[in-house]
Amino acid sequence: MTTTRSSLPNAPDAWQATRPWLLAALAAMLCACHAGNDAKQAGSDVPAPRAIERRGGAIFIPESSPLRQSLQIAAAEERSVQRSLTLPAVVEADPGRLVRMVPPVAGRIVQLADQPGQAVKAGETLFVLDAPDMAAAGADAQKARAALAVARQNLQRQAQLDQQHIGVRRDLEQAQADLQQAAAEAERAQQRLSQLGGGVDAAAGASRRYVQTSPISGQVVEVAGARGAFWSDTTAPILVVADLSKEWVVASVGERDLAAVSAGQAATIAFDAYGDETVDSTVRYVGALLDADTRSVKLRLPLANAQGRYRPGMFAHVVLAGPAHRAVTVPETALVQSGFDTRVFVETAPWTFEARTVRTATPSNGQTEITQGLRPSERVVVRDGVLLND
Repeated sequence: MTTTRSSLPNAPDAWQATRPWLLAALAAMLCACHAGNDAKQAGSDVPAPRAIERRGGAIFIPESSPLRQSLQIAAAEERSVQRSLTLPAVVEADPGRLVRMVPPVAGRIVQLADQPGQAVKAGETLFVLDAPDMAAAGADAQKARAALAVARQNLQRQAQLDQQHIGVRRDLEQAQADLQQAAAEAERAQQRLSQLGGGVDAAAGASRRYVQTSPISGQVVEVAGARGAFWSDTTAPILVVADLSKEWVVASVGERDLAAVSAGQAATIAFDAYGDETVDSTVRYVGALLDADTRSVKLRLPLANAQGRYRPGMFAHVVLAGPAHRAVTVPETALVQSGFDTRVFVETAPWTFEARTVRTATPSNGQTEITQGLRPSERVVVRDGVLLND
């Protein structure tokens, strides 16, 4: 079969025929892609809705802001408030019932109540020292008594001579002066011996024994010496006797709360060692001096301790209940800390707020008393206010 040239399609002519259509389709595709990119670019230039708008010193929450769903607003209330004050405290022994037995002379310990916790009565012997100074003091007292006896006899002799007009007046006057000096020396020596625990009998025998008795009834709470040891430190106690049946709780109150405390105020004491156990007491004394370092004043509260449960040095907390008064309160969640300031956000117009610095008192039962900066019925943000903070 013979095919003629005229029966085959002409390739160049076909391409020329379809070329305009292909170019048009390609142009349409490019336009569509460019339009899509323009639309995306235009969409990215649209600003997202703002959660907060600052208008001078005010904060506005736009209608589209998600904060309108999370913020909670409530009015400040005026109510009767009984402000309680919780203070750190510590148990202390009564200084008048705690005696540190410091010997005034050095010597060897020959007898000692060396059992901590041992009960002792007033006048009972606590320890005995073999002290050379006691013998010296006794000898001094003996000599002073002997000199006094001689001076007294001499004065009597000079007085008799003066009555017989055979003595010299000057000798009588000298005998009187010697008697006064001897009496003064005998008194000094005896007082020294008495201070060391010796009496007239000790002076007569020049005893070396220093006997220390207990000035109070109580118990031995600390022992530092031992039998047979030589005690030479006359500034340190050999043992300590204390009557712990009555103690003190000493609390510290800050300067800013000083106006809320007074002598005779009812108080409750809680001890760290005993959980929820509390003891009722009253403020016996409010310190007259302010500690310059801590800016606080000491309070003293009596504590009965007949069972010995409360030991000096134990940590405690003192809760003072003040008189009831009317005050503005807000929930604790309304307070926002900003540096050293405490602030609340007050609603000045619908969804418009201002940050206001306030002064507060001690919170109680989830409510905080506002002492300055807020009026009753003013509406404040009570939840998520921190989201508005700078």
